[in-house]
Amino acid sequence: MTFKQKIYRYYLQQIDDKLDAFKDMIDALTEGAANDAKGSAGDKHETALSMMHLEQEKLNSKISEFLDQRAVLEKINPELATTKIVLGSVSIVNNMYLFLSTALPKITIDGVTVIALSPQSPLGSQIVGKQAGDSVVVNNTKYTIEEVY
Repeated sequence: MTFKQKIYRYYLQQIDDKLDAFKDMIDALTEGAANDAKGSAGDKHETALSMMHLEQEKLNSKISEFLDQRAVLEKINPELATTKIVLGSVSIVNNMYLFLSTALPKITIDGVTVIALSPQSPLGSQIVGKQAGDSVVVNNTKYTIEEVY
């Protein structure tokens, strides 16, 4: 498995794990609401149900966010080697390993720290289409692309 494939699979698994966790939380809330409805009455019951619905909406919003991130990852072919930076490229820029995909937490693969950044981010938007040897300036900092794969 290539370095890029390891990065891709790690992020995909991370998103799937979060989706599962949030779905479990929603199931627990739904079950709690059903149990609460059986034994409660009055204003206290209505307030509890309202709070559960608000929490469910927050969780659904997070699930939607993770599904959007997963959809971006699904557009990537991790086996494709590139010379220009495109969605799914891994590049070395100023000694940083960047995975152009969607904004996700920093990870470490094979002892190397990888930063996932979105093509819409300030740096991401500047490096799209560039190749090794090219430079860009973002916020008065010069970034030189050392390698693309």
